[in-house]
Amino acid sequence: MRTRLRALGAAFTAATTAATLAGVTLCTPAVARAEPVMSGAIGGDLLAGHGVIAPEGIKAPPKTTASSYVIADAETGQVLAAKDPHGHYLPASTLKTLTAVTLIPRLDKDKTVKPSQEACNEEGSAVGLVPKPIYKVDDLMRALLMVSGNDAANALAEAHGGLSVTLADMNKEARRLQAYDTVAKTPSGLDRPGQRSSAYDLALIARAGLALPAFRKYVSTKTAKFPAPKGYYEIGNHNKLLWRYPGMIGVKNGWTSKALGSFVGAASRNGHTIIVSIMHYEGSFWDDVAKMLDWGFAASGRATPVGVLVDPVPDKPAERKAHPRSGGPALADGTTPLASRTPVAAVGGGDGSVTIAAMIAAGVGLLGGLVWLGFGIRRRRAKRA
Repeated sequence: MRTRLRALGAAFTAATTAATLAGVTLCTPAVARAEPVMSGAIGGDLLAGHGVIAPEGIKAPPKTTASSYVIADAETGQVLAAKDPHGHYLPASTLKTLTAVTLIPRLDKDKTVKPSQEACNEEGSAVGLVPKPIYKVDDLMRALLMVSGNDAANALAEAHGGLSVTLADMNKEARRLQAYDTVAKTPSGLDRPGQRSSAYDLALIARAGLALPAFRKYVSTKTAKFPAPKGYYEIGNHNKLLWRYPGMIGVKNGWTSKALGSFVGAASRNGHTIIVSIMHYEGSFWDDVAKMLDWGFAASGRATPVGVLVDPVPDKPAERKAHPRSGGPALADGTTPLASRTPVAAVGGGDGSVTIAAMIAAGVGLLGGLVWLGFGIRRRRAKRA
């Protein structure tokens, strides 16, 4: 009997050890998870570079004083050229694109909103809100994307449950889009410590926005009527290229004294849509953006892409794959995403190393033996009784 009990204890210890090495717990079912290894930047290894990244064999992209930019084909997702695409910069009002992409699917466009006095008093660019229930979400979205109303951004956040809820959803949406360089601290883009984005992320967010009919309508509207306590007044889109660049769809520009100029926009021509994003530009950037768009149309279909705008993470958890992440503490919830990662299967090679799968199999086998041994002891006791 004692011999049996000692064997039982030894079997249990061995099973526990094997399971511990495998990273599982005996009392609950578990799935082994492989630890991925580091590999390049999101969108492609070349996009880890900080200088100009351009294809060979065609005319070089136009020179610009922007610290960072991306030129990409919206349909294919191909990045045609870039400069420091994952560099972290203050986004200014281009962050309003993330606000819109986050809130358009979540808010009823016909919902009536009464902004707080605090929202109406927000600093910086404003559409001129008053604390009266005279606005629809639809109106506030136009103000957000056409005239860059910081007051409209805060009013929309209030309509969604408040700043904290809205910022949490904005950062969650950024992760869903795989815009891991982006951290939102305000819905307006006003500079705050820790807030940032990248030219790559702005292109990702704009591409997601263009897939939403309402977003596309807002950013392409040149002028619109806006509610006032007595009647309405007219607002005009701040995107100057809407007025002078053929095929311009629109999107968003921004500026603060620290961020300098930033812009993300898209235009269509001959069945192609080109996205251009720039960050940290001193002075007027409109001519440079127009030249970049021209270059993008000329290069699309001819240039070997230097990277790709990745697709959003699938909604269903079962469909999700391990996804790459760009470096730096990108998330507002305190977690720190690592650089781009490629999952590695948790199996050993032909070097005789013990794999996680093998250790789990060993643990299961020992557990089976444990059950069998316990059954034998009970039978022995029954015979002795």
